[in-house]
Amino acid sequence: MRLQLFSDLHLESEDFAPQPAPGAELLILAGDIDSGWDALARFADWPVPVLMVAGNHEFDGRDLRLSWPDLRAHAAQHGIRLLERESLVVTSAAGLRVRFVGTVRWSDFDLFGDQGRERAMRATNYFLKLMDARIDGAELTAEGLRNESLACRAWLADELQQPNPGAAPGGWDTTVVVTHFAPSLLSADPRFGRQPGTASFCNADDDLLPLADLWLHGHLHCRHDYSVPRPGRAPTRVVSQAMGLIRKGEAEGFEPLKLITVPGRAGRT
Repeated sequence: MRLQLFSDLHLESEDFAPQPAPGAELLILAGDIDSGWDALARFADWPVPVLMVAGNHEFDGRDLRLSWPDLRAHAAQHGIRLLERESLVVTSAAGLRVRFVGTVRWSDFDLFGDQGRERAMRATNYFLKLMDARIDGAELTAEGLRNESLACRAWLADELQQPNPGAAPGGWDTTVVVTHFAPSLLSADPRFGRQPGTASFCNADDDLLPLADLWLHGHLHCRHDYSVPRPGRAPTRVVSQAMGLIRKGEAEGFEPLKLITVPGRAGRT
């Protein structure tokens, strides 16, 4: 199975016309597509199925919890399957059963350990002001965001350790994780490196990476494609295909038609 991946298109402000990649069997939207949601309509007649995880900016000016039903319904109206703490098994044309595991993941601010958490949470206040979001009607704070993130993390860890039914219904051959926030410091934006604010973009999910065969993410306005070794198994591939803000030059190197091959068993893709 070959995938096309978009994230951080920011179509509420950027002038970009998404086009299907020839040969793709599935399109993945990894968040921050349009803070106003209107541009999701551009994917309504996409020639292949579309899966999406939300990004932080999908909640700009909205309530972090109360908006989920509306976002899910709006996506479904345009034929987009929204995944939030959900898994879905999709069978490729070649018969490969691919388990897609999706969640925003949010920031838990533990990227630099307990000793760096307080500074990381202070640094995120700037980003929270930009979002202007709420949670259960109250102002969204770093503490509230961390609680949401830890719930995502607990679900993700549990889901990735579920036993595989194998040939039985619901079984899978390979696992693809899709998050908006990055799973590792390895995905940090090289323009900014290690600083407290980096914990608002990357989580320390390195221990979960070996449980996935492919991990797709967005959030950082740069591109990544790297491998993480797994003893006795093929490495986990981590890919980010974010566009970023064209007006700031962040889209340089963006490959909108790039195809990502899902690793399979016995050479099947």
